[in-house]
Amino acid sequence: MPFASLRDRALVSVSGPDAEHFLQNILTTDLDALGSSEAKPGALLTPQGKILFDFLISRAGENAFRLECRAETADDFMRRLTLYKLRAKVQIGKLDQPVVTVLWESDSTASQFESAPFADARFVDAIVKRFYDGTAEGGDLAAWQAFRIAHGIAESGADYQLGDAFPHDVLLDEIGGVGFKKGCYVGQEVVSRMQHRGTARRRVLIVSAERPLPTSGAELTVEGRPVGTLGSTAGRTGLAIARIDRVKAALDAGLPILADDVAVSLAIPSWAKFSFPQEAVGAEDA
Repeated sequence: MPFASLRDRALVSVSGPDAEHFLQNILTTDLDALGSSEAKPGALLTPQGKILFDFLISRAGENAFRLECRAETADDFMRRLTLYKLRAKVQIGKLDQPVVTVLWESDSTASQFESAPFADARFVDAIVKRFYDGTAEGGDLAAWQAFRIAHGIAESGADYQLGDAFPHDVLLDEIGGVGFKKGCYVGQEVVSRMQHRGTARRRVLIVSAERPLPTSGAELTVEGRPVGTLGSTAGRTGLAIARIDRVKAALDAGLPILADDVAVSLAIPSWAKFSFPQEAVGAEDA
C-alpha cells in the first residue's frame, strides 16, 4: 500500500451559495459531472486558451469546493479567482492544510488516514486516492513520481510551464479535465475549436531510454531539429510534451530521437485515445 506525502501542494477553498455556478462559468472542469468522492483535474485558462493554473477539484460539502494546486501558485490562483468574482456570493481562501497524501495501487483505505479518500480521476487505468486530513507522514515520494510518470500524468512545474500549454497538450481532454458539453468558460472557444478540428499536435508522451535520462527541460531533437521537451524523469523513464507529427515522421524515417545525447523511445500512454497522425507533415508545415 504505497503512499507519499506531498508537501508542495496547497488547498484553495471556494464556498458560498454561488460557488458552483461561479466555478462552472470560468473553469474547464464540468462540475455537473463531479462526484462527491472524486478529485477531477481542470484548469483556469487565458482567453487565448492556455493554462494559467492547473488543479484537482473536489467537493468539500454543500456549496463548497476544494481546489488542490501547487503551493507556489496558490496565492496567484486566489487572486485570479477573485478578479472573476464580481458580485458572486462566494468566499475564496486558502485552507490551513500542510500536507496532501496520495495512496496508490490499493482499493482499501489505510488505517492511518482519518478522512475519507478522494479518487484521483486523472488515472483512468489505476487506483489512486488522495487524502486531505494531513495525518500521514513520509512515504515514498520517488516511487510516486515514478508511478505518475509510468501512467503518463503530466503536472505543471515538473512537465510544463503555466502559460505555455493548451489543455490538449497535457491531455486534460483525455482525463476528464475539460467539459466539452458544458457552457462557456474562459478560453472555451479556442479549446473547442482544437477539439472539433482535431488540430492538437503537441501531446504528452512516455519517454524511455537504455540509460538515465537528462534533467527536466532537455530538448528532444531529430537530426538537430526540436520535436519536444523532456519533463519529469525517473531514471530511464520520463514524460515529454512533443509534436506527434514530427515524432511520427522520425519513426517512419527510422531516425533517432535524442534527449541531449541520449537516444530515446517515445510512446503514447496505453490508456490514451489519440494516436500518431497517419501522415506526418513536412518541413514546410513546421
